[in-house]
Amino acid sequence: MNALPDRRLNAYRPDLAEEALRGRLDAPRYTAGTPATVSAAVVALRPRPDAGAGIDTELLYGETLRVLDRADGWAWVKADLDGYVGYLPESALREAAPDATHVVAVPRTFAYSGADLRTPAAFALSLGSRLNVIGETETRGTRYLTLDGGQHVVAAHCAAAGRPIGDDYVSIAARLLETPYLWGGRSGFGIDCSGLVQLAMLMTGRSVPRDSDMQAAGLGSPIERADLRRGDLVFWKGHVAIMEDEETILHANGNTMNVAREGLSAAIERIGWLHQQPTGYRRP
Repeated sequence: MNALPDRRLNAYRPDLAEEALRGRLDAPRYTAGTPATVSAAVVALRPRPDAGAGIDTELLYGETLRVLDRADGWAWVKADLDGYVGYLPESALREAAPDATHVVAVPRTFAYSGADLRTPAAFALSLGSRLNVIGETETRGTRYLTLDGGQHVVAAHCAAAGRPIGDDYVSIAARLLETPYLWGGRSGFGIDCSGLVQLAMLMTGRSVPRDSDMQAAGLGSPIERADLRRGDLVFWKGHVAIMEDEETILHANGNTMNVAREGLSAAIERIGWLHQQPTGYRRP
C-alpha cells in the first residue's frame, strides 16, 4: 500500500480532499477551496478543530489561504505561503483582500486606532505581517500608513511588499533575540527553531519550508561541519540552528525558552547529553 501524503502539506480527510490530490488519493469529494485572508494578528493552525489541540504553526495578519471547509466555527485551510494545512477559527478570517502593498519590517509594532501614537492600539503586528495600505498621513513629524480596516501603522516600521528588507537573513534572525520560544510559533511574539529560519529568510525574499525536517531534507545543499560559515544551518532531530559565524549559533530553543546566541560546540555538547548529535549541516 502506498503511504498517505504528508498531512501537513496535503489536505485530505475521509470525506474530502483538495483538488490537487485528485488521481493520487481517492476521496468522496474534492474541492479547490475559496480564497480568504487572515484578519487576526496571529492565529494558530491546528491539526484538528479543537482549541485544546497542539499548535502546528501560525499564520500572520494579512497572509492568504484557501478555505477547504467550514463547520462549527472552524475553517479547514491551506496556507498560500508554505502550503501548510490545518484548522483555525473562522473568526480569524475575512474575505480575500487585495494583494498586500506593505509588510511589517520590524520584530513587533502596533496598529493604532488613529494616526497618533497616543491613540489606543487596536492590535499588535509581527514581523512579516502583510498590510493593504490605502493612504498615509503625518502627525507631529511621524508618518502613518492607513490600513484598509481604518487602523494606522508607523510608516517607518513597514516596507513595500515584494521587496526584501535585506539580503542577510542572519541579521534579521538576530533582531528576534530574546523572543520567547513557542512550539509552533512563527511570529515576533513567540517562535520556534524552524519558524525563526522560515520567517527570517522570508524577509529576504526566500520561500522556505516550515518544519525542521522539511528544511533538513531539501533546503540548500549538504556541507561538512568543517565548512560551516555565517548563514549555514545545523540540524539535530527536530531542531535547527543558524550559524551567526564559524563558532556561534542563533536558535529558538527550549533550553533558554527564547531565541538565544550560543557557541556551537557548547550546544553540541549540551544536546549530546540527550543522546542527540547533529544530523547534518546545510548551506541554504
